[in-house]
Amino acid sequence: MFLKTIGILGGMSWESTQTYYRLINQGVRDKLGGNHSAEIIINSLDFAPIEKQQAAGQWDDMANVLAQKSKGIEAAGADCLLIATNTMHKLYPQVQSSVNIPVLHIADAIGKKLESESIQKVGLLGTAFTMEQPFYRKWLIDNFNIEVVIPGDEERSLIHRVIYEELCQGKCFAQSKSAYLKIVDQLHDHGAEAVILGCTEIGLLINQSDTQVPLFDTTEAHTAAAVEFALS
Repeated sequence: MFLKTIGILGGMSWESTQTYYRLINQGVRDKLGGNHSAEIIINSLDFAPIEKQQAAGQWDDMANVLAQKSKGIEAAGADCLLIATNTMHKLYPQVQSSVNIPVLHIADAIGKKLESESIQKVGLLGTAFTMEQPFYRKWLIDNFNIEVVIPGDEERSLIHRVIYEELCQGKCFAQSKSAYLKIVDQLHDHGAEAVILGCTEIGLLINQSDTQVPLFDTTEAHTAAAVEFALS
């Protein structure tokens, strides 16, 4: 069977990029059996300078870097591209316009999952950029008519700090897990039917076995969409 080649713009952080690699290969193996695996091209960036640019609001500079790297992935033979981070989908328009292959939007992948479960109101966990800026919530509202609610100020600050200071560095602490699960419960109490794990590292800390509130992991949804594309 001919497999399309999946391009991944990763390293933001590499902790979740390795999850992308594992889940995509597992997905192809599960679909085709035997020793089948995915054809993948990864360009893994150094996250430290990007983190500083995010904090400084230098989005145009980051867009130029991501566009350049994406062109390289396309030139290497990728048939599609994944930006393996929710936050950097703020730059989706610039990335998609820089290449001639489809960039599979992470919010499309999670929106389709929510739609299939008839979820109309959802909580969102992610970096401060993802939770507070409109690019992500607006995509879900405009394309899927899904209402998105976010945690309060203190909770957003905690979520953001844990992502950058712990999860992106491969650290998972019990107190952070408890704090995240408390926030999930709060969102549910405020009417969210489910909660999006809207940062590709959050699934390293909490998963569905930790709570009765339905969780939708963007990493799982994004990689499943990639597998579907590769086999189409």
